[in-house]
Amino acid sequence: MGSEPLVLGFDTSAAHCAAALLSGDRVLVNRHEEMGRGQAERLMPFLEEILAEGGATWADLSRISVGIGPGNFTGIRISVSAARGLALSLDIPAVGVNGFEAIALTAPDNHLPALPAPRDQLYVRADGATPCLLPRAEAEALGHLAEAPAPEEFAVAIARIARSAPEGTPPPAPLYLKPADAAPARDAPPKILDDA
Repeated sequence: MGSEPLVLGFDTSAAHCAAALLSGDRVLVNRHEEMGRGQAERLMPFLEEILAEGGATWADLSRISVGIGPGNFTGIRISVSAARGLALSLDIPAVGVNGFEAIALTAPDNHLPALPAPRDQLYVRADGATPCLLPRAEAEALGHLAEAPAPEEFAVAIARIARSAPEGTPPPAPLYLKPADAAPARDAPPKILDDA
């Protein structure tokens, strides 16, 4: 590969696997696959295809970047754990990029970054405010909204932000703005019997 740093960015925070491979500021490959489930099984082969299409290998990477949410609870866990594992095994930095940062990279001025949430709600971050989950009507009342671009462009934004992140950036961690939809089991745990 060339002398430019090679950054792999990916995201599974919604119903997709999306990835982009950047050499410096140049996009070598970016694409996505829509999927409601199966991201855990598809992510690594998908990333290997992205690398092969860009003429690169894992060893060529300078940095990994990953979308940390907010979004689908399981999807975020899948991609963040993959990024952390890859960073450890390749001995390169992994940088987490939240969806608000990725949207803001290309959003028009005076537009609030907003990400889709279940039940006609949006995750919104106003300037200087803590991100929150709001009904769509309340979010729209805050002003002009900038929603996420196509998933493959979202992955490009994640990679671009991570490319310029300072050295020593902490490892990626999920950004959850609401608890998981799954509920703990209501059944009492089984009784453990003594061998005696």
